[in-house]
Amino acid sequence: MADADAAIEKNTVRLQVAAARQEESGQGIARLPRSAFQKLGVTEGDVVEIIGKRSTVAIAMPAYDEDQSLDVVRLDGLQRNNAECGSGEHVQIAAAESRPATRVVFAPASREMRLQGPSQALKRNFFRKPIVAGDLVATTGQQPVQNMPPEVRRMFNAPAYALTQIRLNVVSTSPKGIVHIDENTEVELRSEFEESTPGGRATVNYDDVGGMGETIQQLREMVELPLRYPELFTRLGVDPPKGVLLHGPPGTGKTRLAQAVANESDANFSIINGPEIMGSGYGESEKRLREVFEEASKNAPAIVFIDEIDSIAPKRDQVPGEAEKRLVAQLLTLMDGLEARANVVVIAATNRPEAIDEALRRPGRFDREIVIGVPDEKGRREIIGIHTRGMPLGDKVDLDELARTTYGFVGADLAALAREAAIDAVRRIMPRLDLDEREIPAEVLDDLYVSREDFLTALKRVQPSAMREVMVQVPNVAWQDIGGVGDAIGKLKEGIELPMKNPEAFRRLGIRAAKGFLLYGPPGTGKTLLAKAVAKEAEANFISMKSSDLLSKWYGESEQQIAKMFRRARSVAPCVVFIDEIDSLVPARGSGQGEPQVTGRVVNTILAEMDGLEELQSVVVIGATNRPTLVDPALLRPGRFDELVYVGTPDKAGREQILGIHTEGMPLAEDVSLGRIADQTDRFTGADLEDVVRRAGLNALQRAGGDVENVTAADFDEALKDSRATVTQKMEEEYKKMRGELKKRAAEAMPIGFIHEGMVESTRERKHGGVSDL
Repeated sequence: MADADAAIEKNTVRLQVAAARQEESGQGIARLPRSAFQKLGVTEGDVVEIIGKRSTVAIAMPAYDEDQSLDVVRLDGLQRNNAECGSGEHVQIAAAESRPATRVVFAPASREMRLQGPSQALKRNFFRKPIVAGDLVATTGQQPVQNMPPEVRRMFNAPAYALTQIRLNVVSTSPKGIVHIDENTEVELRSEFEESTPGGRATVNYDDVGGMGETIQQLREMVELPLRYPELFTRLGVDPPKGVLLHGPPGTGKTRLAQAVANESDANFSIINGPEIMGSGYGESEKRLREVFEEASKNAPAIVFIDEIDSIAPKRDQVPGEAEKRLVAQLLTLMDGLEARANVVVIAATNRPEAIDEALRRPGRFDREIVIGVPDEKGRREIIGIHTRGMPLGDKVDLDELARTTYGFVGADLAALAREAAIDAVRRIMPRLDLDEREIPAEVLDDLYVSREDFLTALKRVQPSAMREVMVQVPNVAWQDIGGVGDAIGKLKEGIELPMKNPEAFRRLGIRAAKGFLLYGPPGTGKTLLAKAVAKEAEANFISMKSSDLLSKWYGESEQQIAKMFRRARSVAPCVVFIDEIDSLVPARGSGQGEPQVTGRVVNTILAEMDGLEELQSVVVIGATNRPTLVDPALLRPGRFDELVYVGTPDKAGREQILGIHTEGMPLAEDVSLGRIADQTDRFTGADLEDVVRRAGLNALQRAGGDVENVTAADFDEALKDSRATVTQKMEEEYKKMRGELKKRAAEAMPIGFIHEGMVESTRERKHGGVSDL
């Protein structure tokens, strides 16, 4: 501290610490306002000393435009750690000189890590960057932000040392003080962790947690403030919070967030992994739990983190064992027994909040419950940025594009995606590696980078974890792959693609997007293809369900399956849920004919899910049927299936377009006229036209054997003789008549729920005679 006191006597500036942007993490930059540059007499790219509880160094860079008028210095998590200060605290900044080092020793920053590699690559990575013994530093393989002077940019242009950002401790430097590595510096990398300063320092901070800006702010208020400044609560005369419950889907970063909060709060961190606390002897589990809380009280300020709390604090009325009930009671007693000013906060994490005993979920125990959900596009961009921070990326890699296409992915999925892409990159250079040699040649390491193709290949292997149990896919059908349904495409674009891609416009107008679309029409007209194309063009997940998947003979299971499907769709929004042949799942209730009770309950569940208290956000339901009159009328009103979209047989231009799509990869003879074939195929559906093309190809194969050059007009004429339109004139007329009656039928059927079972009229009678006043 004597060094720090001496430094403060120099020409210094006192600034408040704020967090740097995610993309600048690990680059050793301090963002200062212009006034600080003038007072210190430094220019962009100069070395400055940051003096908190400990001194560290950084490269001075101008503040972001929005910070120019504020007295703040932006530091990343590593620098805050090195200066032993937190966001919101004040530090002194002084101009500094950096000397060339003769020798620098690095070691891994965590006990679990073992490192081996050429020190030359490490030397290039930290070339000319200022460091101090005891600092925590990070390797980096990405280009820095654009607004840097050339001499500063050169410091960051070193090739990557490894595929992921690696945290290292600066064990020692010679000479001591502020130094930088140059051509003559000897660099040594120790293979195992070594503490450079007493107590060692943790490596997870807020920079390592992406897409959680608001959550971090809430946690800081609940945890960091009481631990750092307990006197604030004493002055206000209130007790600080005792506990926070984090809940959300698996893989969203609950455990990592708790570790980051502990490190940034400079608090002792005790972790209880649910199952590990359970003992075999009588009273052993409770004893272990008491010991953890006693240890935390002794080492305050402290955070006790309970992971998977549902395993040690289940609902007492639902567990048969006495040991579990005693453990819940012990936890309740311990949380009540925490002294108001003992400076201990309990953080718990679970993905099953409904399974936790209700007595824990009240103020005074867990004062606040914070939901950590599936990240949005901006959050995914931050998380991908974190996982590719130290990754040498190819020129064509667009992280914004990856964030757009990974809808439904949580933090763990994005980490897996980065890892799989890196493995693909390693696979590319495997032929150049000599497995007998222990070291990888420097030129091979320099050529190692992760390309856009590596990420696209990895995307095929990594699925959103919330969707593992259902068939989910990103369809590969685009609008141009579907012909003859222009009107239907127009309606779906307006109703689905527009609100999913531009929800802000709908919010501005104060209107809601459509919740559901019923595609109806003759078989083979492309209803299923339309649903797939919508999901692709709207960049949404696609859940395809069949009625048989959702219906079960066991009482209540069908409703559970439907509720589970909608819950999963909400968690991976934006999402398109497609139910094919929906008439078999939601037939009209009260139509008699020995209707099984299960379908009535299923209809009620779907009505409640689509129009219930829990609003569907960015989830659209598409139903397809060729018998819309059998669908329960209550589903056909606005708020459920808002739009009834007729998908009919294509006209001549549509038929020609469909034939063009199906013959795209077919070698056609010059005498083949798709327009003439379209003329001859009146009332043919898309499926019928595909069959005509297939038959023509088969005819060509039979005619010329395996040595076929092209498909001729004669082959198509022969195919047309064997083909027929599946839609008759009478069917077309019935569908046209149906179009006007469906909405009217939905409105007329509303009072049906009040009619006594014995008085129910048939659908046909209601249509002609109406429903009597009740």
